[in-house]
Order: sequence, then structure tokens, then C-alpha cells
Amino acid sequence: MRSWLVAGAVIEGPEGMLLVANRRRTGEVDWSTPGGVIDEGEEVLAGLAREVHEETGLAVVSWGELLYGIEVHAPDLGWDLRVEVHRAAEVRGDLRIDDPDGIVVDACWVAPAACPDRLAAAHPWVREPLSAWVSERWPARRDFRYLVEGADPRDLVVSPLA
Repeated sequence: MRSWLVAGAVIEGPEGMLLVANRRRTGEVDWSTPGGVIDEGEEVLAGLAREVHEETGLAVVSWGELLYGIEVHAPDLGWDLRVEVHRAAEVRGDLRIDDPDGIVVDACWVAPAACPDRLAAAHPWVREPLSAWVSERWPARRDFRYLVEGADPRDLVVSPLA
């Protein structure tokens, strides 16, 4: 089983929440918060700050709370994923897209009411927790767990776990 840690940053501004467009290997595009894989031995917030800067050009000056965690188990695909989503308390810089990995192809500020539509093509473990947080704004960390069944990425069955 391959396991990895990913972190996402909720960055809010006057026009809404910052979302990035990710071009996948299939050519499809989905939207998410900025973030990415945390390198082995890297502190989560340091790695997340690096990812935010690489993808958006923004520098996170300070972090707020950990909003939610996600665990995804995909035994048929041979991987486990753990995600931490943190709120950025202060950011500086100008928004620019220059992702060295070539995945992030666009970014924009999205009004809270428009977030669910913008996230429609994202994986359920991305879309559901973020949409729930946008609508509920809970005061303490929540955790989400998912099971992914199937070996063909086009026909996966994703189920939330209690």
C-alpha cells in the first residue's frame, strides 16, 4: 500500500475563497483549495506554505486553525491518503499561476455560494468536506473518512465511513 499526506489551504479574501484548477493526467480539470503532497520529513505547515506559493505565488504569513482532516482508503488501487486542511490567517503577494508541477492551470476567488458548483467535478473527499465547511463554518476540527472501491478510476465507488 502506498500512503501519503496531502495538505490544503483555505484562503479567504474579499471576493471569497481561493480555489485552483487542477489539470489531471486524463486532461480533465477539477477545482480544489491550493495545496499538495507534503514531502517526507517536511513539517505539514511548511510544506503547505511551499505548495501554496508554488501554485499561486502567495506567501502564507501565518496559519489559523486546522479545519478538518480526511482519510481515504483505496485498497483496490493500493493507496491510503491522509489530508489536513488548514485556514491561512494572513497571506501576502499577488496571485499568479506558475506551478512547477504543471498541475495548477488557473486560480480564482469564488463566492461561498458558488463553491459547491465550482467543486462539482472534484473527488467526493475534496468536494464534500469543503462544501460542508463553507456552509456550516464549524468551530472545531472535524474528520471525514472514505472508502474507495474498484480498480478502474472511471468506475470507482466512493463511500463515506462513519
